[in-house]
Amino acid sequence: MNAPPAHASLNLRSRVDDDWPFILDVWVASWRATYPEIDFEARRDWLQSRLRELEAIGAVTLCLFDAQSTLAGFVVINPADGWLDQICVAPDRFGAGFGALLLSAARNVSPRLIRLDVNADNARAIRFYERDGFSRVGRGANTLSGRETIMMEWRPLGD
Repeated sequence: MNAPPAHASLNLRSRVDDDWPFILDVWVASWRATYPEIDFEARRDWLQSRLRELEAIGAVTLCLFDAQSTLAGFVVINPADGWLDQICVAPDRFGAGFGALLLSAARNVSPRLIRLDVNADNARAIRFYERDGFSRVGRGANTLSGRETIMMEWRPLGD
C-alpha cells in the first residue's frame, strides 16, 4: 500500500478527454479488486457513457494525480443535487487516504449535501463512508448487478 505523498505534490483537476483511458483502467481495476467475479472490463463503454451523461446535466468529474502524474483516483459529483455517482481509488492506493481526499473534493463541490448508493455487501466502503460522517438513509438495488444497496447521506453538522 502506498501512502499518499505530501498534498503539495498531488494534482486535483477536472477531467479532460485525455484522461479517459486512465479513468477506465482505474475503475476496472478497483472494481475487479472488490468484486472479482464480475466482468468490469465489459462495462468500460457503459462507464464512459454514464459519466458523459452525468457531466451533460452538470456533474463534475475530478481526477486526483500523484507526483508522478499517475491517476490515483477520481470522483463524480453533481453540485445541483449532491449525487455522488462514482468515487474510485486505484487498488494499490486502497487505505492510503486518497479516498478521503476525493471525498473532501466532493464536499467542496457540494458543501451542503452528498448522497450515494453503496453495495450492501461492500463492508469496506460502508465503513469508509460512516467514518466520514455519512448516515444510512434507505435501501435499493444496483441497476446493473441487482445487488442490494444502501443509500447514504452526508450533511454538514448543524444543517
